[in-house]
Amino acid sequence: MIKAHGNRLRHARCSVPGRLYMLTTVTHQRRPLLRNFRHARLVIHHLREAEQRQHCRSLAWVVMPDHVHWLLELKDTTLGTLMQRFKCQSSHALRKAGVGASPIWQAGYYDHALRRDEDVVKMARYIIANPIRAGLVTKAGDYPHWDAVWV
Repeated sequence: MIKAHGNRLRHARCSVPGRLYMLTTVTHQRRPLLRNFRHARLVIHHLREAEQRQHCRSLAWVVMPDHVHWLLELKDTTLGTLMQRFKCQSSHALRKAGVGASPIWQAGYYDHALRRDEDVVKMARYIIANPIRAGLVTKAGDYPHWDAVWV
């Protein structure tokens, strides 16, 4: 049986409190479930809730129609626990809001632990420019579903 790419990534995954990570998760079958403004805002609520619960410190994120990029500093939890809670809680909220698709999120997620020499601001700019590269807007300020601590 062939496993999804995201599942293969779990075997070598390492969660280090205080380390910076770039996480990406996609909707199941890349359906554009988050194109709806209200649905995207529900996902954003759960990104912020993870920070309020002291699981992470969000540095930058963008919610795209079919995926989320999230640059964060991990606190006292694991990447697996953080993403499991985020996906579970956001899925529940989206279903309650009328999203009939099930499942909401594709299994697994991509993570990249930033090296000390990587430019964090450059990574944040990459995340924020995602809607421009996707052709959704011509400038980042026109896209409503992103944030960064430097702005």
